[in-house]
Amino acid sequence: MAPPVVSTSSVARFAERSRARRNLARRQVLLVAGSVLAVGSLGWLLLLSPVLALEPAQVVVEGAGTVVAVDQVRGVIDAHASTPLPRLDTVRLRDQVLDVPGVREARVTRSWPHGLVVVLVAREPVAAVPEQSSAATHGAPGFALLDMDGVQVGRVDAAPEGLPVVDVPVGDKRTLTAVLSVLQRLPVELLAQVGGVSARTQDTVTMSLRDGVRVDWGSASETPLKIAVLSALRASPAAAGATVIDVSAPRLPITK
Repeated sequence: MAPPVVSTSSVARFAERSRARRNLARRQVLLVAGSVLAVGSLGWLLLLSPVLALEPAQVVVEGAGTVVAVDQVRGVIDAHASTPLPRLDTVRLRDQVLDVPGVREARVTRSWPHGLVVVLVAREPVAAVPEQSSAATHGAPGFALLDMDGVQVGRVDAAPEGLPVVDVPVGDKRTLTAVLSVLQRLPVELLAQVGGVSARTQDTVTMSLRDGVRVDWGSASETPLKIAVLSALRASPAAAGATVIDVSAPRLPITK
């Protein structure tokens, strides 16, 4: 029997298909290799190279106020210098900034390609509280500066001008909180007139204004109404010359 005859055109087609399959396989291998290389290069560029590294000179610190030492905040940031921004743990960095004395709140955001923006809420003093004599004060007590939360943010030998002096029973946190709550809610122009605040209990807050007028405030409740009543009385000719203004019952104020 004669051997089968294979068409030369069929052989050519088979060879062409085989070459096409080999070329496709090579292209797929090259594509995968290229993708891996590109991803690796991009990862190195973003996470390891200095291209996006943190530069302390590009860090902006805002909101330090009068209490927070900006150099201490920058010292925390400087410890992370040269760290690529994509690898920088801003949550952990915020927690570290919160440990700086005087910082009440903080927000840390990246500022591409090399910087950070650190926005602070500082613990500003709202009252000066006389210290008790102790070994720590060497017999010469001064004044502890407290913020609105009752946190000490500093100490001075003499009460700062413009800051109310607070007199409350030692260790009475409830009474101190009531006083600070009132001071916190006073408008700036009224707060500037307050020279001192005293209270034996949380319901007996009394303010001494710098012009000699005493204001019996009572508790911290209805503070907005008490502010409005006090402001109206201070502006009224009928209350001119009064040395005592009692707004503890703001709907029935008394002047003397």
